[in-house]
Amino acid sequence: MTLRLATRRSPLALLQARYVAERLEAHGVDTVLVPIETSGDQNLTDPLSALGGQGIFAVEIQRAVLRGDADIAVHSAKDLPSVTPEGVVLACVPERRDARDVLVGCSLADLAHGATVATGSPRRRALLLERRPDLNVVELRGNMASRLARAGQDGVNAVVAAAAALQRLEQESLIAEFLDPSWFIPQVGQGALALECRVDDSETIRLVGPLNNVDASLALEAERAFLRELGAGCSIPVGAHAAWREGVVHITGVMADPFGRRSVRHAVTDADPRVAGTVLARYLRDDCGGGALVAARSSE
Repeated sequence: MTLRLATRRSPLALLQARYVAERLEAHGVDTVLVPIETSGDQNLTDPLSALGGQGIFAVEIQRAVLRGDADIAVHSAKDLPSVTPEGVVLACVPERRDARDVLVGCSLADLAHGATVATGSPRRRALLLERRPDLNVVELRGNMASRLARAGQDGVNAVVAAAAALQRLEQESLIAEFLDPSWFIPQVGQGALALECRVDDSETIRLVGPLNNVDASLALEAERAFLRELGAGCSIPVGAHAAWREGVVHITGVMADPFGRRSVRHAVTDADPRVAGTVLARYLRDDCGGGALVAARSSE
């Protein structure tokens, strides 16, 4: 039996899919990659925030699995929409890499007043401006190589990237600073891979089982519950990061004004990952002032 792994065509995505393939082959499972171009890869001009939010790098890959053109969808977990489509199951979360964000080109403290930082993420933009409102934050699109190359070019002093991406690409030497996740809370799923299968494909689900890391899977479950509670229509920057330790999940979240003028943060601990993520989202939105940020955003 040869398992077909659907993946984005970007160099980083292919590298991640090959990592999964190698892990499966180490357990005696033959694999072949099925590269797919997603709508997010086709449109490299519009800001990510204008392309309909989460799912633009995942939907076509999920459809390939549902159609039977592939057996496994290999995603960066942060690219997944908040709700898993009917007929698909999140079957496996391999060991997670570093979830932190990093600066490439210059550290935050060394950026001059008014320096230019590039990022395509509304969350990263908001958290940067909250700490350094003097910065000029500009849009950043393209694959990882082209984004990293922007640092030091065309007036861009630094770019923000995911630590896990540079680790997988073996380019950690480019990192000028790891941003402290206690204030620069990562995106849901950052640093994790997510393998989806058809819900009725019990054999494939069984074969990917040995790759699953229980701690990473439970942490991601909490983060996705957080995002699901806020809903796909949430129009403001949010982030959440969870860790499973000694039988409980610890999750921290943030909701922020897009221009860094205000944010709300909170942390929750619970033995049930879904409860932890849901409670955190509700507290930030309903009890901590996050709902006011949403209302202010929609009135702009």
